[in-house]
Amino acid sequence: MTSFAPDSIVLNRKLPLWYQVSQSLRASILGRSPQDPLRLPTEEQLAGHYGVSVLTMRQALKELEDEGLISRHRRRGTFIEQDAQRGSPVRLLGSVDAIVAQQSGMTTELLDHGKAPLSGELSEYFPDLTEVATYHRLRGDERTGEPTNHARNYVRPDLAERIDRQDLIRWPMTKVLRDVVGVAISRITDTVEARLADPETARLLHVPLLSPILHYTGVTYDEDGRVLDVAVIHYRGDRFSFTVTLDANG
Repeated sequence: MTSFAPDSIVLNRKLPLWYQVSQSLRASILGRSPQDPLRLPTEEQLAGHYGVSVLTMRQALKELEDEGLISRHRRRGTFIEQDAQRGSPVRLLGSVDAIVAQQSGMTTELLDHGKAPLSGELSEYFPDLTEVATYHRLRGDERTGEPTNHARNYVRPDLAERIDRQDLIRWPMTKVLRDVVGVAISRITDTVEARLADPETARLLHVPLLSPILHYTGVTYDEDGRVLDVAVIHYRGDRFSFTVTLDANG
């Protein structure tokens, strides 16, 4: 039986290996194609793929099993749960793959794209530019079709020229920039605030006007400290929560 092939990852030895592996595998699972097999490779095969011990791999798989993304059956193997709930809290621990995983696993509609002149806060992120490429997407629950968040990305035009819009329907912008465009991402700065739904957000997410939402801003930097992408995402407050874990040894 053919097994699901997860993406690769470059591990950061300063962060817990099981955590990085679980988030990378989670992102692969949530970003899979419908035709991909549901069976995962064995623990030993996965450990070899990620370059970690079987014990570390087992801990990563337990994390995904506790979340309900996979099920493990003695003698039969480990399988992706096709109907797993994707709206669970995500723990952010300094890993880009955690960001990818948090943004994955939903139906995505590209509402519009184009170019916009820089103004206000955006000009502070892109001081060398006069305009940026923009993408506006609406994401929804895979099972119910219920809208859960809408996102606007503001991207450097030179990078946008290398982005296939179809990739943005399948994957988050972070994954497209890193794995498709090939940009070396050094860090992402996240800000999450509680806000009230404006008319556009209320209409797109099917929530009452002025109801609570989570307003997320993610700024992606390259190795030279240059901003590559600014993501502004509005999440339904009744569907998402964020937990940030700080590594005392980092």
